Amino acid sequence: MSQDRHARLGYNPFRRLADLLAPYPPAAGLEPLRLTAGDPTLGPPAFVPGILARESALWGDYPPTEGTVDFRQACVEWLTRRYNLPAGFIGERQIVPAPGSREGLFMLALAVVPEQKHGARPAILLPNPFYHVYRASSVITGGDPVFLDATRETGFLPDLDAIPEATLQGTALFFLCSPSNPQGAVASREYLERAIALARRYDFVLAIDECYAEIYDQTPPVGGLEVAAATGSIANVVVLHSLSKRSSAPGLRSGFIAGSPEIIKRHLQVVEYGGAGVPGPVQAASAALWREESHVPPTRDFYRGLFDEAERVLGNRFGFYRPPGGFFLWLDVGDGEAAALKLWREAAVRVLPGGYLTAPAPDGTNHGDPYIRVAMIHPRPITAEALRRIAEVL
Repeated sequence: MSQDRHARLGYNPFRRLADLLAPYPPAAGLEPLRLTAGDPTLGPPAFVPGILARESALWGDYPPTEGTVDFRQACVEWLTRRYNLPAGFIGERQIVPAPGSREGLFMLALAVVPEQKHGARPAILLPNPFYHVYRASSVITGGDPVFLDATRETGFLPDLDAIPEATLQGTALFFLCSPSNPQGAVASREYLERAIALARRYDFVLAIDECYAEIYDQTPPVGGLEVAAATGSIANVVVLHSLSKRSSAPGLRSGFIAGSPEIIKRHLQVVEYGGAGVPGPVQAASAALWREESHVPPTRDFYRGLFDEAERVLGNRFGFYRPPGGFFLWLDVGDGEAAALKLWREAAVRVLPGGYLTAPAPDGTNHGDPYIRVAMIHPRPITAEALRRIAEVL
């Protein structure tokens, strides 16, 4: 990899935070509380270990890269049920398993970004703030990441009308996250209709990262395939889902990508060379999880309770708002990096500076700098204690 491309990968936000805090011990006498990564703490349903044990003989086989028929069919059934899709709109050959959504996102860029588009390096659109894998995959492909600011003024989603015509013409891939990470914004049906129309007009791939789709406060987020179905076509659209959040099973490393047959075919071709197949026992447990719904509402209730606690403790401070989706707080604390350091040294609370998730503007300013991201993942008593410390120290 060239030195230039390596530099453009950026600094992994969690490694950057570790470097920031490494010289300093946490506040003495307090149990350190980590609210950085979005690692659910509930644990998966109790039936999962039994399935893994029952199917243990499959550990001795290389897993089929394209997934088992049962796994793919379970995903089709769930998508059809969850998004009220017409029968046959999505078929099991339009599903590819992935070890969580992270690898799916990364491998997708390798599959669909060409060396050039219209004689120039292709553009990859991504929301700003962004999941760091979006940028890394864009750079690895040789593409040109284009950061679309998603601020309070734009409803914490990219302003589609603000994307220049020339940029759209050169775009190969658009990563969109709904509910968004870190702000929890949910794209409306109209918003997704416009995004899909742009993808088809300018012939790029719209990849909708829906890994938080089942973690919502009141209204189920509309899905990309749901909107595509209303147009009568699945062209240019793929979605990515994961069991990490829905089923509190991040260690299972299981998700899938679904959508346009042409895109799925290209994606599978790349995965067959460089991807990691999802092990057979994991696919069996995953199929059961996608078919089982009773554990999902209590999971949503768990996160609602945490946001109830945040409302109680934080009130209207730090620009607090109750996000419609996801499980993060996006708090305006004036200087996110300084606040993260202060919280660690004085409260033993570990949070992520917003500027670490946001690319700076050409003039060097970074609209994420005032924020911290707080992962609301711990049981309510621990979360309440962490929020109390945040409120007192800041």
